[in-house]
Amino acid sequence: MTARDGPQDRYKAVWLIFFILGLGTLLPWNFFMTAREYFISRLADPEEMSSLGNQTSEAALSAPYLQSMFDNFMTLCAMVPLLIFTCLNSFIHQRIPQQIRILGSLVAIGLVFLVTAIMVKVAMKPLPFFVFTMISIILINSFGAILQSSLFGLAGLLPASYTAPIMSGQGLAGTFAALAMIFSIAIGAQQPESFIGYFTTACAAIMLAILSYILLPRMDFFRYYSMKDKTEYRVYNAELETKRDLIKKDEPNGMEQNNSKIIPIHNPDEKPSVIAIFKKLWVMAVSVCFVFTVTISVFPSITAKVSTVLGEGNRWGLYFIPVSCFLLFNIFDWTGRSLTALFTWPGKDSFLLPVLVALRVIFVPLFMLCNVHPRDYLPVIFSHDAWFIIFMIFFSISNGYLASLCMCFGPKKVLAQEAETAGAIMAFFLSLGLALGAAVSFLFRILI
Repeated sequence: MTARDGPQDRYKAVWLIFFILGLGTLLPWNFFMTAREYFISRLADPEEMSSLGNQTSEAALSAPYLQSMFDNFMTLCAMVPLLIFTCLNSFIHQRIPQQIRILGSLVAIGLVFLVTAIMVKVAMKPLPFFVFTMISIILINSFGAILQSSLFGLAGLLPASYTAPIMSGQGLAGTFAALAMIFSIAIGAQQPESFIGYFTTACAAIMLAILSYILLPRMDFFRYYSMKDKTEYRVYNAELETKRDLIKKDEPNGMEQNNSKIIPIHNPDEKPSVIAIFKKLWVMAVSVCFVFTVTISVFPSITAKVSTVLGEGNRWGLYFIPVSCFLLFNIFDWTGRSLTALFTWPGKDSFLLPVLVALRVIFVPLFMLCNVHPRDYLPVIFSHDAWFIIFMIFFSISNGYLASLCMCFGPKKVLAQEAETAGAIMAFFLSLGLALGAAVSFLFRILI
């Protein structure tokens, strides 16, 4: 059955809703990363630092230690829950309704940000504040994993092009975060109160995502595809009989010859096996995992440590990493994700797709040979800023395009009633790639 046989997506409303939901999945985490300076500044309690002489040496060392290790703990508290809950969602999505998983996750994330915004005005000692922040990060990424997996599963019921707006929305979330970082540098925002705007903006974005999701079932286009897996065997049987009458041709029992492909009829009440579905889409799953393993292995652990040769002692030195690393990556990553809405080359059965994914590993040595400092072993071959910028453009656009392509194709390699499970499996391998990339990044950094 093709899209033209059912209702049309009027004004691209469903596409826009999935874009907003995709934006909502990563915007909270990106806002946390953007506000890292706020969190680190809160860990240096001025009152505590002024009375160091009245404290034990162990207490005196607590604040500097928490500041120095904040990024490490933040990454750990983000990646581990993301992987665990994405894995759990691959199995629990058949037991917990999709509405509860998506709406519940959005509400929970919104509440965490509301509490975080309130806590800006609440005085806390460094250690309790550190614990509170890590718990918030764990909660956001746990619910974010369930939300992301559920969204990809839901998009799997629709035509392949409707996974693209989720990926595109996620890419745009990173662009917003990068622009916020640059803006904070430009205005020199140092006061903790100035970060209230970050968290209230995130709350507003989550509210917009909640309202969009509530509107989604009202769309005829969405209702048609979301109910398709429940009624498909009845609709298909009716169509099959009609086609047989029209073409006057006998076909094998339970099968229909259409465009030289054999399409079996399945009872939707039969529970699809996760392992059986994985065997059908393992190439796409491993591909998306490898895409993000390569990306996170160097970004930002290595790319953020590249030094400029043009901006020493001037303003460009302040903006080099925010612009050339973070903003450039997010803009072209979003561009790559958005390109899949225009064309999807190579096809889902083409051997070129996994080959292109594998070729991205070349970016690892390219970035390691840029002007990364400090370094102990490898020489600097690509010292000029232009080399780094060129590498970053191709690195980011290939990440967005190939990852989005894999996520679009994965659910389309299985039957309609298996599409939601397929989407959840793909989201799990996406998260696995993030976790593996974070682990491998330590090795690559040591080799430099």
